[in-house]
Amino acid sequence: MEGGFTGGDEYQKHFMPEDYLATYYNFESGPSPEVEMIKFNLECLHKTFGPGGLRGDTLIDIGSGPTIYQVLAACEAFGDITLSDFTDRNREELERWLRKEPGAYDWSPVVRFACELEGNSSRWQEKEERLRAVVKRVLKCDANLGSPLAPAALPPADCVLSLLALECACCSLDAYRAALCNLASLLKPGGHLVTTVTLQISSYMVGKREFSCVVLKKEEVEQAILDAGFDILQLVHSPQCYSSNTAPNQGICFIVARKRPGP
Repeated sequence: MEGGFTGGDEYQKHFMPEDYLATYYNFESGPSPEVEMIKFNLECLHKTFGPGGLRGDTLIDIGSGPTIYQVLAACEAFGDITLSDFTDRNREELERWLRKEPGAYDWSPVVRFACELEGNSSRWQEKEERLRAVVKRVLKCDANLGSPLAPAALPPADCVLSLLALECACCSLDAYRAALCNLASLLKPGGHLVTTVTLQISSYMVGKREFSCVVLKKEEVEQAILDAGFDILQLVHSPQCYSSNTAPNQGICFIVARKRPGP
């Protein structure tokens, strides 16, 4: 794309949550690659955090954007969840939903689907209230910083979640590798990283704005996670793609990894 990699300033000025949500999270618009991508992530997350899955006290979601779907499964397994994003508008959108303010995005169709995976789609309102109760804070984050949540300082977490975020925040493979190390610093030894990475995508559209991504191959992602001090417990590689006019990727990876104990 023209003009170089879109950095934090461009996101702060030009990333519009309403455009992003309308493009990628319109669950009731009928069948679409975007809806299938949401379902893929929700199914993977349900298997990860559902019965017999990961449990703990604290979870930090890095790069939440304006979305809450990624913690719908985890809110049953963790009692203290931190959401975070770089841009003010995205954090404001999250706060709007958490406070049930007028104009907040309607996540109920997505929440119903998540509850359906758990075997009871009628408890969607209870699920929303559970999530609101366990999200304890919404913080600014920057995965490119050695302390991604600075100036906030949280105790090491049991789990760090980052869905569809790092490939947008990092301008190169080296930056992506460094960001994974930064996320590892937020975890207890033995804690878990859960991440979804869009593969081989160079940019994506939000409204009429184009935002850069670092082009990553599955093997590069795997190696970067191993080199950041993790053991990979699960890797789901899917050929799933977004619409070619919005986010022309070539597949997606869902990964669960455990931080190795210190020396």
